[in-house]
Amino acid sequence: MNEREIKEKIEELVREYYQKTHRKNKDNDSFEKIQYAGRVYDEKEMVNLVDAALEFWLTSGHYVDEFEKGLADFLDVRHCSLVNSGSSANLCAFMALTSPKLGERRIKRGDEVITVAAAFPTTVTPIIQYGAVPVFIDVTIPQYNIDVSRLEEARTDKTKAVFIAHTLGNPFDLQYIREFCDRYQFWLIEDNCDALGTTYLYNGEWHKTGTIGDLSTYSFYPPHHITLGEGGAVCTNHTQLYRLVNSFRDWGRDCWCNSGVDDTCKHRFTQKFGELPYGYDHKYVYSHFGYNLKATDLQASVGCAQLEKLPGFVEQRKHNWAYLRENLEEVSGQIILPEKNEKSDPSWFGFLMTVREEAGFTRDEIVQFLENRNIQTRNLFSGNFIKHPCFDEMRSKGEGYRIAGDLVNTDMIMAASFWIGVYPGMNQRKLDYMIDSIKTFVKER
Repeated sequence: MNEREIKEKIEELVREYYQKTHRKNKDNDSFEKIQYAGRVYDEKEMVNLVDAALEFWLTSGHYVDEFEKGLADFLDVRHCSLVNSGSSANLCAFMALTSPKLGERRIKRGDEVITVAAAFPTTVTPIIQYGAVPVFIDVTIPQYNIDVSRLEEARTDKTKAVFIAHTLGNPFDLQYIREFCDRYQFWLIEDNCDALGTTYLYNGEWHKTGTIGDLSTYSFYPPHHITLGEGGAVCTNHTQLYRLVNSFRDWGRDCWCNSGVDDTCKHRFTQKFGELPYGYDHKYVYSHFGYNLKATDLQASVGCAQLEKLPGFVEQRKHNWAYLRENLEEVSGQIILPEKNEKSDPSWFGFLMTVREEAGFTRDEIVQFLENRNIQTRNLFSGNFIKHPCFDEMRSKGEGYRIAGDLVNTDMIMAASFWIGVYPGMNQRKLDYMIDSIKTFVKER
């Protein structure tokens, strides 16, 4: 056999292996544990992964290019930068806004960034690690997003940006916050890690979340809307911000040539930078203190197959959430059920609930009941991030962050909220089992 025939035979065997192992397990309707999320895939992801392995390019290559273009096209944005995780995406997006190339609009140490404490840690961490000051605002229940009525109270002469997430797929009030940021020339970063595929009615037209802020971030860890195993992305319509993101992702270099490509600018040896000698090789000029946060073609190959399935994934998430919402209405007297932003069509990441004070039971009690029934649950990430040990030193000194008003709802979420899954791997039997379990617990109490 020649090379092409060998490769075709390998791919045929991979498809056969999928059918006899992975597909067989997936088709089994029985379940030992209902996961809150998980991978949904078929032989296409496995064939792509083997193809990338056989090519053995290993680092960023044509699959990365294909994935970046595919995600940008899905979102209808100009630029997409693939990175190795959603947390790295948040880091690159934030650090891009600290670049001296942005002039007076750059975020400097000591400047303030408005965010929420009911968040995943790595939305906030880059702010603190750089030396800027997060300003925490409370959230609303049952939307679980930033309380926009407190934005003016949080704003000072030091404010430079708003950096917040769309909670479990439910978008924050993008119209209000975009107008607020435009009014004061603040940057807006949308952490879109849990909301890929969500749409929002902005200026009378439907837009996907992740396209209205200056930058948006994504995670492709297995529980998310699509997976690369590990992976993330930063998207933007601003070419300058795109190049800054890539600089911080790619060691801090000034050059924007792709891997394996030289002299895109046609001035590789004819420029002067810093105190380097004239003509110093532009591929080795560093304009930022950067990192290496690139993803590999192996990861991107899986992502390319996942992108084809994304529209179906989004619709299934919407269906599962709506089914839970309708069939759990009878427990709404004891449990606060989630509500979507009225100007949105969310691509849900989870079904978030809060136990009412008068319910007669606690969050921990119902969670333990569900876990004992092999239903996986999750808290809303950090609950109140400020209460965690990583804040101990800052709390004791009373510095490094600021709270605008109080965090009453954030504390309530920390004490009383939990969520269950809506991912596309759920079937009717699993959804009904979760509904019946929640109703049974409430009736018994």
